[in-house]
Amino acid sequence: MQTRVQDVPMPAATAHAESGTDFRILGAISFSHLLNDMIQSLILAIYPILKSGFNLSFAQIGLITLTYQLTASLLQPAVGMITDKKPMPYSLPVGMGFTLCGLLLLATAPNFTVLLIAAALVGTGSSVFHPESSRVARMASGGRHGLAQSLFQVGGNAGASLGPLLAAWIIVPHGRGSVAWFSLAALLAMVVLLQVSRWYRDHHAVRGKARPRHASLVPLSRAKVAWSVLILGVLIFSKYFYLASLSSYYTFYLIHKFGVSVPNAQTHLFVFLFAVAAGSLIGGPIGDRIGRKWVIWASILGVAPFTLLLPHADLFWTGVLTVIIGLILSSAFSAILVYAQELIPGRVGMISGLFFGFAFGMGGIGAAVLGHIADARGIEYVYGLCAYLPLIGIITAFLPNLEHRPQGA
Repeated sequence: MQTRVQDVPMPAATAHAESGTDFRILGAISFSHLLNDMIQSLILAIYPILKSGFNLSFAQIGLITLTYQLTASLLQPAVGMITDKKPMPYSLPVGMGFTLCGLLLLATAPNFTVLLIAAALVGTGSSVFHPESSRVARMASGGRHGLAQSLFQVGGNAGASLGPLLAAWIIVPHGRGSVAWFSLAALLAMVVLLQVSRWYRDHHAVRGKARPRHASLVPLSRAKVAWSVLILGVLIFSKYFYLASLSSYYTFYLIHKFGVSVPNAQTHLFVFLFAVAAGSLIGGPIGDRIGRKWVIWASILGVAPFTLLLPHADLFWTGVLTVIIGLILSSAFSAILVYAQELIPGRVGMISGLFFGFAFGMGGIGAAVLGHIADARGIEYVYGLCAYLPLIGIITAFLPNLEHRPQGA
């Protein structure tokens, strides 16, 4: 028997807060996400410098990514579960402080072991930042959850795209020590996040006086919910394993196959990551209108023809195809995250931490596994193998359709 979820009367202040999208807060949290992910992307962007400076193998390069991403992935669900029960608004600037420490250590690391410690510190900062900032985005959404998550995501992806460009302009000419200058960006992010934390504290105090209000969805059994979460996890695996091949090894692929310079390769990586940033803005709003499932389907399975063509393309078409791949594939995550939040309402922190963490973990494991494959079979073999991963998107057919009751019905 299906039961209708009744709307719960809310205090006037809360109702007003829910009635409109707070673009000021969304802008602030998106800008902080830009600075956070720009700093984090510097790790990936300076891989050629680290490889030559420390005489690293591809497997060791993959281990750096694995350390950073697993640190983030293991801690994020725990942070989300804790803050679901006891919100911690000021954890946002504290988390950025860990990132700041990791950045300074990265600039001065004397050996590979210290590089791993620096990566772990940056990962710890990420584990605190993402679940709570995703919660802030939902709180400020005014019910437009897909739009809010897309705006939040576009900041992070835009920041990630800037890392290779800044590395080419600043770090390559001036050396690894110039990474320390980016600590100013971390300090700026801490100032912005302090203001966001104050809004979060005050807004949550008002919302806490009312019971949670959730949209009515098609009722699902626990087994169906668990099955759906498993499917979403497999889709995350497909997406982030493939993205790991580009974010971690694209520069090496271009240098090896086409003989381009390091700055040229980093510029190509910037273009790809910028396309990822642009694409991340698409999925959420479209999902608000037509449903998350269809966005997930089109984003992951729809990119397969282009990934299959990529290993056979020349330099020009490699650039074109990676832009198309970035635009299409990046639209999935906002839709996946909001879909999961609707599957398990009232657990925003846990779901955000779980899916951000799993995404980071898959990216880290993918980088490590693909690094070993690149050492054994060559970097071009990696792209031929990964080209088939988006075909896994066919399993989206097994996801249930979540039908919303119009608000106020």
